[in-house]
Amino acid sequence: MNWQNKRSLPLAILAVAVTLFILLIVTRPKQAPLEPKERIWYVETITVEPQSLSPTLTLYGQVETPDLVKASAPKDGQVDQVLVREGALIRRGQLLLTLDSRDFELATIQKEAQVEELEAMIESEELRHANDQRAVKHEQSLVNLSESAVTRAKKLIIKNLVSKAALDQAYQDLKRQVLTLDERKLSLNDHYARLKQLEARHRKAQAELATTRIDLERSRIHAPFDGFVSEINVASGERVNTNLTLLVMYPSNTLEVRALIPTPYQAELQQALARGIRLQTRALYADTVITLELDRFSAEASSKGLDALFLITESSALLRLGNNLVLSLSRPAHANSVAIPQTALYGHDKIYRLDGGRMQRIHVTNLGDFVQPSGSTLLVISSPILSKGDRIVTTHLPNAVNGLRVEARNVDGLTSSKNPMANTQQPAH
Repeated sequence: MNWQNKRSLPLAILAVAVTLFILLIVTRPKQAPLEPKERIWYVETITVEPQSLSPTLTLYGQVETPDLVKASAPKDGQVDQVLVREGALIRRGQLLLTLDSRDFELATIQKEAQVEELEAMIESEELRHANDQRAVKHEQSLVNLSESAVTRAKKLIIKNLVSKAALDQAYQDLKRQVLTLDERKLSLNDHYARLKQLEARHRKAQAELATTRIDLERSRIHAPFDGFVSEINVASGERVNTNLTLLVMYPSNTLEVRALIPTPYQAELQQALARGIRLQTRALYADTVITLELDRFSAEASSKGLDALFLITESSALLRLGNNLVLSLSRPAHANSVAIPQTALYGHDKIYRLDGGRMQRIHVTNLGDFVQPSGSTLLVISSPILSKGDRIVTTHLPNAVNGLRVEARNVDGLTSSKNPMANTQQPAH
């Protein structure tokens, strides 16, 4: 009996414990369910201030010149002296290269002799013509005398005072004098043709003489402008052929830059140029700002775009033909546009406006980049939905969606409405 009581006692204690545990669970106080708290994202913003902004187009160009001069040999000869080297800075009138003058002087002497010979022949022809004019009168008189002699011989034969042989002799003398007179007249008539031939040969010889004198002058190559020597293709003592390029040079004040304009921007820039809008362009070379101005477009386009030519208005003394430059072209200004940091743009055409503490997605037109005087780059956008005073979220959130709860603050935790366009002046157009 005692053994049964000892065995039931633990079971009773366990039953009481279970009963108390269930009673505690049933009678415990009920907690109110926790309501989820919406997270607030802290962001930076800028205030919309519509302006007339000129987006910047980045181009890649190369320096070239329309006035590249290739000095060639006027005729076969030998190089005497090369007085400059490739890359040399040259001044107008400076002697650069000489050819052996003897090759040209001998040709000049020959042509001078030809001219003098023809001048003498023309003078001789004039004297001959004057002599023919005088002689034709005498020969006409001789013909008349021969005709009279024939007439007398005929009369004397009738009277049997002379023989028939005398008459024949008179006829022969007459024919001989007539033939001489005809030759003299032919010579007179042919004078003008002979004179024209001689004069034509004389003019040709004079032209050839002038050419040899020009060749002699060109055997000494002088710089026609201030500029640079870009190539030298010969050395002293070298034999050269006619029209061989001896050296190449270009002026320093006619450099321009050729750059390809992408197809989407062609019409805009062509129309602006046609309206007389000056499109300023800048480039940086050797830590020096180079200013350019769009001058004209190429006459031929390709599938990639159209070449534009920029005049260099303010250059660097270090700039050379063939240099590659990165250009920043100020496109025509767009009214009611806004400059924003690149972090404010989602995709290519979406931004978020802060509206009642929540992000509101807006579709915008991306007009391009805008380079500030400080060198930093902003994006230029426009949208009819944006109004002055609106606040654009500039912090790029990976989870950005419509209606996301945000609060604008700066680095110090204070409400911010910083504008990256503050104190920015627009270029004049």
